[in-house]
Parts: sequence; C-alpha cells; structure tokens
Amino acid sequence: MSTTPAQPTLPSEEKAIIDSFAKLGDMAKVAFARKKRIKMMVLRENLVETAKFVRDELKFDHCTNVTGTDFPKDNQLEITYHFGSIEGDGLRRIILAVACRIPSADPKLPSIIDVYPSVNYHERETAEMIGCVFEGHPNLSRLLLPEDWNDIPPMLKAYRLPGRLEEG
Repeated sequence: MSTTPAQPTLPSEEKAIIDSFAKLGDMAKVAFARKKRIKMMVLRENLVETAKFVRDELKFDHCTNVTGTDFPKDNQLEITYHFGSIEGDGLRRIILAVACRIPSADPKLPSIIDVYPSVNYHERETAEMIGCVFEGHPNLSRLLLPEDWNDIPPMLKAYRLPGRLEEG
C-alpha cells in the first residue's frame, strides 16, 4: 500500500500570500509554493491588475527581474516577473514569481512599468533577448545587442551562433 508523501507545511507568511491570491479568483493560479518561493501563473490580460495587487495588497515593493523562457515544443514563451519586499513585514526573505505563458506567434504582454518602474531595463532586456513586446513600455530600444542586430532574439532555442556547426 502506497501513501502520498505529506506536503510540507508552509510558513505563515507564504500561506498568507497564497490565501490572499484567492481574492483574485481565477485570475491567478498557484504553480508552486514552498518556503521562501511562490510562483503564480496569470493570463496576460490579468498581468497589470495582478501586479497592482502584488504591490498594493501584498506589499511587494519592487520587481527584482524579468526573465523569459522559450518552450518551442509548446509554441509558447513564459515571461516571469520576480518580486521582493524590503519594507513588508516578514516578506524580505520571500521571492514571489508571477509568470505568463504567451503564444510564440503573438509574443505580446502589457508592460507593468506604470506599476513597477524598476522593470524599465528588465523589460527592455527581455524584449531584446526573447522577443516579447511589452506594450505600453515607453522605450523598447536596444539595450545590449548591437543596433545593427538582424537575427532572431538570441535566447530563443531556434537561435544558432553564426559559424558553429550543427551537432548531431
């Protein structure tokens, strides 16, 4: 007879965050939750409202980074925002990730720069490296790549370094 392993008990701060997300109803789903780390999945049309909730209700006061992951087999990109809190009681040790899966053929997300100004360079880098267009961002000009870059975004799995032989 097999038994399901017991889920670890979440610390009170993490549990309170998960419970608070219930206010958003179907707008946000828990991808995982463990000590010091929570990841929520949201649809792109709910991203800005979720970011406001994270700032205003949960008291995460800054976005530490924005990352993008290419899932070519699913024809999707996943854009993930990581939030932290300096001022929030008991939140300093927690990283809250909010992620959106978007179709590779329509790689657009609303920018959250009006909610978290700290995403300015992070959204620019992610736009450049993975090809996501952050609608409403005031300046998605080149940040790291040369101005004359004319290849696909280099963090897409389809990108191949020029001059390298294909393996296999």
